[in-house]
Formats: sequence, structure tokens, C-alpha cells
Amino acid sequence: MPEKNLLIGIGDFFFKWRNLAFPVIFAVLFVLFPPPAEYLGAVWIEEAKDIIAVLIIVAGLAFRSATIGWVYIKRGGLNKQVYADKLVTGGFFGLCRNPLYVGNMLLFSGIFVMNGQPLAMLFGIGFHYLIYASIIAAEEHYLQNRFGAEYAGYCARVPRWIPDFTRYKESIEGMSFSFARAIAKDYTTIFNACLAMAAVEMIEHYLHYPWATFVQVSEISAVLFLILLIPLLAIKSIKRSGGLRS
Repeated sequence: MPEKNLLIGIGDFFFKWRNLAFPVIFAVLFVLFPPPAEYLGAVWIEEAKDIIAVLIIVAGLAFRSATIGWVYIKRGGLNKQVYADKLVTGGFFGLCRNPLYVGNMLLFSGIFVMNGQPLAMLFGIGFHYLIYASIIAAEEHYLQNRFGAEYAGYCARVPRWIPDFTRYKESIEGMSFSFARAIAKDYTTIFNACLAMAAVEMIEHYLHYPWATFVQVSEISAVLFLILLIPLLAIKSIKRSGGLRS
């Protein structure tokens, strides 16, 4: 087995602790680089930025849901270590080797674009890319050792990051899309993405707008939170009872 290099070691660390590391990075960067209210004295630029950010976030959510709807693999590994009992190459894993991470990068990028502070975007997107690059290096090291020539052939056919949509028809041949699986496995991500967008707007309005406006935005966010929370709890209840397994 080839020796692990520094990048793989970092990837093993973040694979284990990413659920803690990502919120910490968000919190630190948003404290250091809070969102501005306008750019060059033009409010319309800030509004356009928000629209672009939402589109990027929606694209990330859609890409994740499409990936899971075609085929799902558990990304938590075994005992928080990289593990796979089979090599998945169909569905969106036939377009690129890391479609869930592509979706995540779009999500994180959109949230930092919504922040809009140039240094927050630079460091936020940069840090998350480096973390995922290290995790991918750790996963590739494991998969190469476990699956050998089969994985090498997969790497030769399918790009690591950029999806090759010319392979779409071939990748989903003989497969069926499961909306139930997409909802069951990814609604929490949708919920968290909406919370993150609401949090950015609340921070921005707290820092730059009258108190009454901040209260209004907070009330709207609270209502949206409750609207989104109800289906989240329902989905969790259905999953506990054995539903939404398709």
C-alpha cells in the first residue's frame, strides 16, 4: 500500500471532523468579514449579488438531489474513516467522481457570495475547496488500494470535479430515479441551506438597517423556519417508521 502523504493525512482529519470544521469556518469568517449593505454606493449591486447567490445555492441543491435520486452512497464512511464496500460509478457518479462534493461546493460558494465581502468569498470558497481537495485525496488513496484496476479505469473515464454531461444517458442507463430517496436523504441539507441564507440576511440587516427592518426580517425568517421545520420533522418521523427507503 502506498504511503500516505500530508494531503491525504489532512483529508483523513477533515473527513472525520468536517461536520464541526465547516460551521466553525463559517462563524469565524462571518465575524471577521461581515456582509456589506452596498457596493460602490449602489444598492442594486447588492441585490443582484443576492440573486446570483441564490441561483448558485439552488444549483448546488439540485445537483445534490439529482445525485442522490439516481444513486446514494453513504459519505460518513465507517467509524468516521473513509470506507466503501463497493465502487459506485452510475448515475451522477458517471458524470464526475465527486458529485456530492460538487453540489456542496456550489452551496458553500453561494452562501459566501451572499455574504458579499470580497475577503469572505476568497477565504471561504478557498478554504472549502482545499478541505474537499484533501478529503478527495484521502478517498482516492483508499479506493485505489481497495478496488485497484477497476478504480483506475473509472478515474481514466470520469473527471474528478467538472461534470461531463455528454455521459449522462450512458450513466443512467438501466437506472430509475427515486424522488423519495432524494427527499429523505437531502431535505436536511435543503433546510440548513435555507437557514444559512436567512442568517446572512439577518446579520446584514442587523448591521446596516434600522432596528424595525431587522425585526421584520427576523419575523419573516422565523415563519419560514417553522414552515420548513414541519416537513423536516415529518420526514424524520416517516423514516423512523420505515418509510421513504426507496
